[in-house]
Amino acid sequence: MRRTEFEIKVWAALKKIPRGRVTTYKELARILGRPKAARAIGNACGRNPDAPETPCHRVIKSDGGLGGYSGGINKKIALLKKEGVKILKGKVENFKNKLYKFI
Repeated sequence: MRRTEFEIKVWAALKKIPRGRVTTYKELARILGRPKAARAIGNACGRNPDAPETPCHRVIKSDGGLGGYSGGINKKIALLKKEGVKILKGKVENFKNKLYKFI
């Protein structure tokens, strides 16, 4: 698989998200200096060759919704729950406290 420089940067950033926390596509785009590239972040997550070790399942929508996952949404939910992230009605419960913001 051909890997772009942007994808490699996204995957490196994913590894910084702590277990039991989530971040958003928008937040990842911001810290990578591409604030309008949230959709591109999602595409890079979808091409992640090392999931779930490179934790793209920890990336969610800005409203706390789950977004997608290449392994299927049920797998994303299971991975998040295993890390202590509770899901209620398709959203991360206590979203603001679970949100990881990069410095």
